[in-house]
Amino acid sequence: MPTDLPYAADAEVSLSYDELEVLRLQYMREEGAGHVTTQTKFNYAWGLVKSPQRDHQVHGVRLLQDIYRAEPARRRECLYYLALGHYKMGNYEDAKKFNGLLVDKEPGNLQAQSLGTLIDNSMAREGYIGMALAGSAAAIGTILIAGLIRRAVRKPE
Repeated sequence: MPTDLPYAADAEVSLSYDELEVLRLQYMREEGAGHVTTQTKFNYAWGLVKSPQRDHQVHGVRLLQDIYRAEPARRRECLYYLALGHYKMGNYEDAKKFNGLLVDKEPGNLQAQSLGTLIDNSMAREGYIGMALAGSAAAIGTILIAGLIRRAVRKPE
């Protein structure tokens, strides 16, 4: 999913295994102590969302949604990464929704604008693929029906 959009680099760049492991260990240490700080949870979620692995992205989005619900003051910073996570998972409608909320709050946010372009391009591409599949299915259906009609016409009664 390479992009020419410099502000959407988060869509392509992930942390190294070691970098993500540092965030995971901090999160686990705090969780074991009975209290994970919002910043630690956000940092771990951020790293997970940037990962190329879908299970990491799903977990990261869940953590960000927890922060979004529990910490109204942190919602703005969660919006972009919620949009990014949904985009990377192929949930384009959700990505568009979260990114739209961020653009509404910050119309000049170049990162959100770039991500919006990526989301729109992916939705359009997915739409074209869907139309091509539907067209192919219709063509195959037409061929099958024509074959059945030909057989029925050839058979003497």
